[in-house]
Amino acid sequence: MAPPKFSNMGKPRFAYLLLREHPYGREMLRQILSEGFVPDVIVEEDSEIADEEREKFLKRVEGNPIARTIEEQAVEHGIEVVSVPVHKSPEVMPHLEGRDLDLIVFGGTRIIRGEILDFPSDGVINSHPGLLPECRGSASPAWSVYHDIPIGSSTHFCDNGVDTGDLLMRREFPVTRGMTYEDLCYQTLVLAGVLMKEALMAYEDGKWSEIRRPQGQGGHPTFRNAPDEVLEVVRQKLRDQTYAHYSG
Repeated sequence: MAPPKFSNMGKPRFAYLLLREHPYGREMLRQILSEGFVPDVIVEEDSEIADEEREKFLKRVEGNPIARTIEEQAVEHGIEVVSVPVHKSPEVMPHLEGRDLDLIVFGGTRIIRGEILDFPSDGVINSHPGLLPECRGSASPAWSVYHDIPIGSSTHFCDNGVDTGDLLMRREFPVTRGMTYEDLCYQTLVLAGVLMKEALMAYEDGKWSEIRRPQGQGGHPTFRNAPDEVLEVVRQKLRDQTYAHYSG
């Protein structure tokens, strides 16, 4: 079946979903606001899992600057923020219904399926801190080093799979000798925000039909969180500079 045509031009109306104060979502919001893409509403998941994911990710990017809080950015731009206990359709849809949304943007969530994915007219998009289709799932920078996969970020449509929807943007970034695991996590975080901003700019220019393309098949299974023994191998490879994809 042919992909849908995106006839609308201009800035999209969209909702922005993220785990409460997730650093990934804070940076992405900063990036998209910098180009005037202001969500109609921000829907944060406030849960124990959201707290665990936020703290885990803060540790991954330790030593690097974090964007201002969602609360601070929302106040500055007059954005409505609502909190739900979980990002599932019964909890989220009451905050979306009645809004004429073109898109939903994910800014650091767990896997979301169901009615939410079908609601906006032009789809749901996410930025992933890994190159797709090669590195789907969790802890992409770690698994990329572990398996000697190039490192980067991707912006894609969301379907009922895990990081399997059609691509809009995909970009590798140069890994230099001396970079730490925390540096790689931070750089993919920033790049993911940049690609989301660029994807929204392409939407505004009416270019999505041109740039949308299938991912194809990846060479690895969908990854889960990297256990400590994998992280130790990753850190050792970076210390020894034996990762296969250094630039220059």
